[in-house]
Amino acid sequence: MYADLIVKNIGNLITMGEGKKPRVGKEMNEVEIIKDGYIVIKDGKFLEVGSGEADKKYIGGSTLIKDAMGLTVTPGLIDPHTHLVHGGSRENEFSKKLDGVPYMDILKAGGGILSTVNSTKQASFEELYKKAKKSLDIMLSFGVTTAEAKSGYGLDLETELKQLEVAKKLNEDHPVDLVSTYLGAHAMPPEYRDDRDKFIDEIIKALPVVKEKKLAEFCDVFCEEGVFSIEETRKILNAAKELGFKVKIHADEIATLGGAELSAELGAFSADHLMAASEKGMDDMAKAGVIADILPTTSFNLNKDYARARLMIEKGVAVALSTDYNPGSSPTENLQLAMQLGSLKLRMTPKEVITAVTVNSAYSVDRGKEIGSISKGKRADFVIFDTPNLEYIMYHFGINHTKDVYKNGVQVVEDGRIIY
Repeated sequence: MYADLIVKNIGNLITMGEGKKPRVGKEMNEVEIIKDGYIVIKDGKFLEVGSGEADKKYIGGSTLIKDAMGLTVTPGLIDPHTHLVHGGSRENEFSKKLDGVPYMDILKAGGGILSTVNSTKQASFEELYKKAKKSLDIMLSFGVTTAEAKSGYGLDLETELKQLEVAKKLNEDHPVDLVSTYLGAHAMPPEYRDDRDKFIDEIIKALPVVKEKKLAEFCDVFCEEGVFSIEETRKILNAAKELGFKVKIHADEIATLGGAELSAELGAFSADHLMAASEKGMDDMAKAGVIADILPTTSFNLNKDYARARLMIEKGVAVALSTDYNPGSSPTENLQLAMQLGSLKLRMTPKEVITAVTVNSAYSVDRGKEIGSISKGKRADFVIFDTPNLEYIMYHFGINHTKDVYKNGVQVVEDGRIIY
């Protein structure tokens, strides 16, 4: 059987082993690295991984040979929490943020999420598609091959569906695979503030429509003081689970509300943010196998405390990292920056960081059996970093280290330039 592609002379091949489950505790620091490695690819999947030279039986016909020139190769990076599709931007709030105006005060004044909701409602499908595609190209250039994409900037069925339809079309058109999440419960529209139950009923009524159109596989709720309570979140997510949705929770970002505990109760795939999560919540998540999706670029941008990643790891919680790309609290598509902050601010080792953006992120979006490691049978998504080793990616911060990116065994970034 001739291979389609062989990549040889890999200085440090970060395979992540077979990636059979999320990694917790000390496992996050146990990263498989092959020196002088090679990978063999056939039909878009990894066929063999090893050290030295690939067996000559794989070479023939139209086999391509790629020399990695002693550089570092990792699985394709996975960004498991983004608000990819939205209209407008919010640089007009930047000065207020610098002056110390709390985000919740900006939201109450009609800014924040509500400002983006207005822009998204006014934007056409084509405008949203073009803007989101530009962001996806940037993500790809940083080595991201799979990303989650939430709705949540409609707060009405029509606009929420428009966002999800854009994500669906991008998933069909773009090399980056998108995993869609319905986030109808992202904020309380002003017109429903005196009748919260009515809006929650509207969200629940939308769930069968989203399901029937096959526009999302996850459902998420912004569970936060002043947004959606524990009881409201439980009601929405239980309704979603009954329809077959997998669930995620924006949990304990600002106040210690009990979102981490709720994520464990509901069997969520991930609880995200967690800057204010309680130790009990962390313990509950560890027991239930809920992945902690930490978003350090949000803390960085808001000048807020960082989530206690070290404590979570010590308690046996599987930790993932993502950008939270959105127009307000984290306007960046740079997952490498999130990785670097993971080391510099969350005190995670480089090995824990690469685990957090590969294996653990893959399981947080229910793709762990397909991606997240360089192992036989998984999709051939991988990145060649222009670095001598893994540590250098975190050490030399603030730049893009990506040289080449391959998606399903096909090169889509060459020397930092998108070529798909």
